[in-house]
Amino acid sequence: MSAPQRLHVPVKSVGYVPVQNEVELFSAAHAAALPVLLKGPTGVGKTRFVEHMAERLDLPLITVPCHEDLTAADLVGRYLLQGNQTVWVDGPLTRAMRTGAICYLDEVVEARADTIVVLHPLMDHRRELHIERLGESLRAPASFMLVLSYNPGYQSLMKDLKASTRQRMIAIDFAFPPAHVELEVLTSLYAIDRSYAEQLIRLAGAIRRLDDEGLSEAASTRALVSAGKLHRGGMSGRDSAVAAIASPLSDDEEVRRGLVELIDTYLT
Repeated sequence: MSAPQRLHVPVKSVGYVPVQNEVELFSAAHAAALPVLLKGPTGVGKTRFVEHMAERLDLPLITVPCHEDLTAADLVGRYLLQGNQTVWVDGPLTRAMRTGAICYLDEVVEARADTIVVLHPLMDHRRELHIERLGESLRAPASFMLVLSYNPGYQSLMKDLKASTRQRMIAIDFAFPPAHVELEVLTSLYAIDRSYAEQLIRLAGAIRRLDDEGLSEAASTRALVSAGKLHRGGMSGRDSAVAAIASPLSDDEEVRRGLVELIDTYLT
């Protein structure tokens, strides 16, 4: 089965609030033909950042959500039966190379190790992709860029990037943004009421400081945006936060009850 993929043609619509020097780093990496690894927890804006940079660099973006069944053929391409003919169909990685696009592999550690190996010749001075089935080697045009992301919180001995892969890229670290940046994201990019946004950010800070084994993740910026959208649509602030933050974070009744208590404390 081919990998799910999305082709984005840049449009002037993706807003992004920089936290540190990530925009300059990404731009410099593109100019130097270097692949980039985005590291950070779920929901802190890695995908939005890539979409913003594609817009900023005026490049198409092809996104591949990685999963454990993703094969090298899913990325490179394969012969498919169309009618009574066998036709070669490029995979998203090959299409990105032919069009000079940014190819973004989201949550790359979910992919099989033998799939990631096919990326290695693209990550060094060769910038080359060998398509064995066609007997063809593609050289990446100057505009092509390979971007990978993953959540270090999920890494394990079975799911982590090998050092031989890591050292072929530059890395940009993402974390939960400072409160003033998060406030600008919620109010400027998503038009969420400022007073409610400030309450959500204080709530998120409290959850992120918890040392609780019942939580595998903390409240993400994405979750705060979702709560803000529900509230903007007419839901109460409490119900919005429970639905977007407390309930998704844990199925454990005791943990969830503790999160609701925090919501009742921080939301007025």
